[in-house]
Order: sequence, then C-alpha cells, then structure tokens
Amino acid sequence: MCNLDSITKGQAAIREFTRAMRDCTGNLPPLPGIFPDSLAPIVRPGGDGERELLIMRWGMPCPPQYGGTPVTNVRNTKSSHWRPWLKPEHRCLVPATSFCEYQDAKPRKIPTWFALSPDRPLFAFAGVWCNWTGTRGTKANPIEGEHLLFGFLTTEANADVAPVHPKAMPVILTTAEEMDVWIQAPWPEACALQRPLDGGMLEVVARGARQDEASLAACADIRAGQGS
Repeated sequence: MCNLDSITKGQAAIREFTRAMRDCTGNLPPLPGIFPDSLAPIVRPGGDGERELLIMRWGMPCPPQYGGTPVTNVRNTKSSHWRPWLKPEHRCLVPATSFCEYQDAKPRKIPTWFALSPDRPLFAFAGVWCNWTGTRGTKANPIEGEHLLFGFLTTEANADVAPVHPKAMPVILTTAEEMDVWIQAPWPEACALQRPLDGGMLEVVARGARQDEASLAACADIRAGQGS
C-alpha cells in the first residue's frame, strides 16, 4: 500500500507532462513528502473538456462497513462502492516523481523510495476523485464542509517493488497515450491499465527518509541556477 509519495517538479513541467491547459493551484511548492489527508495536485478534465491542474485532499470516502477511515489506495475495482467513481468524469491523473513503500525490517520498517530513474522524471498515478461533504483534517485542525478528494489505483507488485513490498504497488502511467486512455476511455478499456509496470522500469532512489530529500535538493539546485 502506497501511503507516501513526492512531487518536486514545477508547475510548468506538470502542465506539460499532463497537457493541463488550466492551472488552478496558485503557487505550488515542491512537496517532498505527501501523506494521507494531505493536499496535493491532480489533473482532471474540466467541464469544458480541457484538463485542469488543481489541489485535492488525498483519501476517498470509505465503504461504511469499514469504519469511515479515508481510503488512499483503490484495489478492488469490482466493488459497487467504487463503480460510480470509475467513470471518465471521475478519473484523474495524480502527478508524482517518486513513491515510498516500507520494507519490513527490525527494529523498524525502512522507508524505501522508488522512481523511474535517479533524476526522478514525472509519472502519474491512475487516480479517481469525488466531491464529499463532512469533516477532514487532523483532530487539532478539523475542516468541515465540502471537500475535493482523490485516491489512486493499486495492483500487484512488480519485480522491482516486490522485494520491498510484495503485496501491491500503485498503478503508474508513463506515456501520453496511457494518460489519454485513463482520462477518456470507457471502463472496459481503461481497466486494462490496472497492471504493474514491467520489471526494470523502477529504481530504488532513497532509503530511510520520510521525505524524498534528494529530489527536493535537486529541484532547489535547478531553481537556484535559473535565478542566477
């Protein structure tokens, strides 16, 4: 289960990669550690069909029988709970540069970061989103009202992820064609994307940190160079 990821590319790079025509995020900072219930950028088709980049909160509504805890990862797409949000109008792209799985070790689990390569190019999780009314946030800072929520699909682990986390990995999209299918295609076609990446497409790029600091440092170096 992926409950930690990172997005440290700038807004222009995200818009170019996802072909988002509108940016509603304001000043989006690098996010080297995105946890459940955090706010993060997603891309969805707007009402006019143009893709828009905006901020949503990570964690979809939970099936009532499971106690109400927000669901970050969606695996069982045959469930009647998820079916309404698998339609094209509720699918989205969740841009990221790396994601973390926890390796089972003693005395404590080891955060292990995966990316497509050490320079952490962009990819997208196959996501879903919804409007929801209720209370979200922390106990110290509950936020009541209407929320835009997202989650993303998971699948079986590939050969790269399985040694660290054998149960599952996120559904990752790396090409414009895959993103088009996920955003636009009927479910019988789009559901074929719920599969692991081929082995060898992911690398371990960091261990032991709860933020992908190497990615953030590289991003800072690039921005400093652009400003000089």
